[in-house]
Amino acid sequence: MTRCDETTPCVGGLAYDASGRLLLVLRANDPGRGRWSVPGGRVEAGEDDAAAVIREMREETGLDVRPGRLIGRVERGPYTIADYACAVVGGTLRAGDDALDARWCAAADLAALPLVDGLVETLATWGALPE
Repeated sequence: MTRCDETTPCVGGLAYDASGRLLLVLRANDPGRGRWSVPGGRVEAGEDDAAAVIREMREETGLDVRPGRLIGRVERGPYTIADYACAVVGGTLRAGDDALDARWCAAADLAALPLVDGLVETLATWGALPE
């Protein structure tokens, strides 16, 4: 039985390139369709957070990552999202199945992009804004 107060566990990956730019994806689906966000998604049955981050990053960006420490958690509607630092260890950047586009973004780029609600504020609170 589903309880109304339960949330769906999700993960996100915070990856930066050598210039300190943050990896963002243009979301193809709701929530946040048509807006830029950190890549990520739902934790599937039987997965731990690390496996989910690796899978989601590969699916959405084409990049292979090694998840690191938990940066922070947020609740967005019915979703509880755990965002992890990620080191890129391989792959080629491309928009994947749940993304319309993927790119590295500097701090100045964020002001010009339609971002998911609360992204800049959350990243600032965590000390995780790009350079």
